[in-house]
Amino acid sequence: MVLKIFFPQCCNRADSGLLVGRWISGHDSAVVLAVIHYPFIPGQVKQYLQQMQAQSRVELSVLGSWSLPKEGQEGMESFLRDLSTIFPQERWLQIHREMGKTGFTCQVLSRDQNGKAAQRDTKKKKKSEEGDGEAGGDEEEQDEEKVIFIHYEQRKVMLSQLHPIENGVPDPKTEPPSELRQMFQTVAHSQPLFFMDKYDDGPLKSTHWQSEGREASIIVELLKQASTPLCLLVSWLLSMWTWICDIWIFSLYPLRFLSSKLSTCDQLSYRTEHMRTLSSVKPAAGHTHFMRKANILVSLLVDVALGVLLMSWLYRDDHIAMLANTLVPAADHVAKELEELLQWLMGAPAGLKMNRALDQVLGRFFLYHIHLWISYIHLMSPFIEGILWYGGLSACLGLTFALSLLSDMVALLTFHIYCFYVYGARLYCLKIYGLSALWRLFRGKKWNVLRQRVDSCSYDVDQLFIGMLLFTILLFLLPTTALYYLVFTLLRLVVVLFQGVLHLSVDFINSFPLFAVGLRVCRSYRLAEGVKFRVLCEEPGTALHLLMEINPLTCSTVVQTYRTPTYSCYPKDSWGALVKKLFVGELIYPWRHKTTKTE
Repeated sequence: MVLKIFFPQCCNRADSGLLVGRWISGHDSAVVLAVIHYPFIPGQVKQYLQQMQAQSRVELSVLGSWSLPKEGQEGMESFLRDLSTIFPQERWLQIHREMGKTGFTCQVLSRDQNGKAAQRDTKKKKKSEEGDGEAGGDEEEQDEEKVIFIHYEQRKVMLSQLHPIENGVPDPKTEPPSELRQMFQTVAHSQPLFFMDKYDDGPLKSTHWQSEGREASIIVELLKQASTPLCLLVSWLLSMWTWICDIWIFSLYPLRFLSSKLSTCDQLSYRTEHMRTLSSVKPAAGHTHFMRKANILVSLLVDVALGVLLMSWLYRDDHIAMLANTLVPAADHVAKELEELLQWLMGAPAGLKMNRALDQVLGRFFLYHIHLWISYIHLMSPFIEGILWYGGLSACLGLTFALSLLSDMVALLTFHIYCFYVYGARLYCLKIYGLSALWRLFRGKKWNVLRQRVDSCSYDVDQLFIGMLLFTILLFLLPTTALYYLVFTLLRLVVVLFQGVLHLSVDFINSFPLFAVGLRVCRSYRLAEGVKFRVLCEEPGTALHLLMEINPLTCSTVVQTYRTPTYSCYPKDSWGALVKKLFVGELIYPWRHKTTKTE
């Protein structure tokens, strides 16, 4: 039988005293947390352990004794051994280390039914009874306990989180946590035990990772004190903002429709939800909730910093006026190019033979819309600089607001291209569905609307004749319609691609776990995927000593695990579904709309 003892490296040279820790339930293992130095009063030790159990909710106990002999302490080992009667345990660990040696020796004292301590050697031996006449010639083998010391760095284990994450109260009906996870949880929950250092005036002195002095930061403590009133102030401001948004004027259909289609409104609601999460005065329920709040806070700070940099560039050297003076000529240039494209389509594009009557009707219809759009641009040209000046102020809220506003401006400036695409797609879709319905008529089929399937049907001669005429007309008009649909679909795809890049940039800033990635880079032990062991010492006459090292999570796993839930910009259609929509003329992503949250 193997007894595993998790021993902190900070206690390797501690003065002689008592080992404080916990026996891991369901496993033959013990976790040493601290060493209480001699001299001490046993009653005070028991009272101190009861206080620590109430604060940490960990079943702390005296595991045994630790002996590191020094000058004038020759009888210390026997004294510590006799303490097993004061601190009764089923097994009493008596760990001894000699000066000049790396390894430890351990003796396990087990209590019999009479309450007496009996020594058990830690080396593995086999004892058998000889003689065929004794007890019927039976042979008995008894394996004594073999001890393995697993050294760990207490601070890293306390601050690390072993993945996969387990939050909440464990269900006793489910499988109990593993030995390693219980060890990590024991060290993490025993933080009150590590608050006592050598500068305290108490009667007890101990050795642990903070025994030389508490690790703290004045800035962090001041931020903790200021966080509560700041959270209350932000909560009040958010409640006022929610009250303003719930006014009945904003619930009218036109405003509600526009707010659901604008990217800026979506980003505003998204940031409002983030601020509600950050302004909550309740502590994080678990590691996942804490990491989510930390990632949101860091993402918000980085977003605002990038927005301030963008705003400083816009308002320096009169860049806004330069953009306004460039925007109107660019819109005129796009309109001129569209006019030339329509003139080319109204002729014989690429030598194709088009239906001249339909070609002229469609060309003039789209040219009329272009003239309307040019008039609208020139009408708005005196106000463009002011719109850009006030719109640039949104960058103080973050770079994501500036990108969302840019996406809305692109949607408004290219609204004529969207209209051309919708007209061409509807006309093309109408002809495609008409041809498919007439093709079923020739095959003696029809579409059953109630049952959503194709059924057989008999048609008379008149119906077949009319169907043949309509099929011929639609078939010969299809190339002209398809050409216009193809051209405007390509233009629409260019606009959608540009808006998609903006939306992906906003989604990346909102969802990327900057805090988690920073932990992985700077303090990789905080996010543990597992552990690895290497032999630390294997001296003759001592137990086996292993060093436990933490294996950090990979960067890809960190991003997948701690990515902040976001709203998807568009429905997640596959490439096959997208090609099918383009072929039959269905609209693709007519608006940016908010769907359910995705992880």
